[in-house]
Amino acid sequence: MTIFSRSDTSILGLWWWTIDRWTLAAVGVLIAFGIIMALAASPAVAERVGLDYFYFAQRQLIYLPIALSLMLSASLMSPTGVFRIAIITLIIFTLLVVATFIMGTEIKGARRWISLGFISIQPSEFLKPAFAVVAAWLFASARTGDIRHGNLISIATFGILISLLLLQPDIGMSVVISAVWATQFFLAGLPLCWAAILLAWGVGALVIAYFVLPHVASRVDRFLDPSSGDSYQVDRSLEAFMNGGLFGRGPGEGTVKEMLPDAHSDFVFAVAGEEFGLFVCLILVALFAFIVLRGFGRALQENNLFILLATSGLLVQFGLQAVINMSSTLRLMPTKGMTLPFVSYGGSSLIAMGLCFGFLLALTRKRIGPETLR
Repeated sequence: MTIFSRSDTSILGLWWWTIDRWTLAAVGVLIAFGIIMALAASPAVAERVGLDYFYFAQRQLIYLPIALSLMLSASLMSPTGVFRIAIITLIIFTLLVVATFIMGTEIKGARRWISLGFISIQPSEFLKPAFAVVAAWLFASARTGDIRHGNLISIATFGILISLLLLQPDIGMSVVISAVWATQFFLAGLPLCWAAILLAWGVGALVIAYFVLPHVASRVDRFLDPSSGDSYQVDRSLEAFMNGGLFGRGPGEGTVKEMLPDAHSDFVFAVAGEEFGLFVCLILVALFAFIVLRGFGRALQENNLFILLATSGLLVQFGLQAVINMSSTLRLMPTKGMTLPFVSYGGSSLIAMGLCFGFLLALTRKRIGPETLR
């Protein structure tokens, strides 16, 4: 028995029969697991810093309805509506990123947050899905001739955003946005010689960051030689996976969350490994892989270049963020403060990811007849 009959022509009825329900279900499982992890990992952190035992869990449960509402609302839109919301979002949150230099809260040497009293937001989180859609539109318009200098406008916009992020500084966010933009540019028909130049530029930028930014150099040095500095969090993370084994120690029985400062956010995967074991972690990895591969499968069926590029950009953002988080936890790459989508604690990350998947679900819906961006 289904929620809506096939003859239901209401907005919700059409939405139900055109949405990718498998992807929606997979995201629902990730969200449910995220709630479990918020209840499992955050109380120990809250207690350690002198807050109410369920402080972080309660806040995550407040953010969740906002993220879900945003995701479902965005998924009802047409491709044209997705683009319009994306460009408005990009303008607003670019201005808010600029505002972080004036009224931003400095945390660990970086100005990425704006405090609104009852809540703090990280504007750069919302740039990722918005810029992915806008860049896709610029590349597609350049190919179709609708905008003569679409590629140049995209390059200029990318340069402005990356400059702002590097000034904060936020290397991780810069890497993700750069990877998304470069992937879209390549799919839009970037010549191989220019692709090689972009790749060389990216490598050069990372080398420069190593020599210019002390915290980047420190993280790379600790990754290459753990004895060269403080690797406490990563060491505890690896111990957590060893303690968890195949089946875990059981929900609530882990001890790593009592020692890791970021057990509820950047290192939530380690808590999952200790309490639920290797098998559950592999299922979690499989869920991320399923969403990305299914999304690309549906994108490749599209004849609309804008939808193909926008969907690819959103999927690369989602998949790369998950890979960075899990790889950092397992010491497969230098540590980077990046949340695990829908699983880690973080209001800005959760709400922005809700917007990202609202866009993705809207763009991958089945459409009757040709539907182009006008």
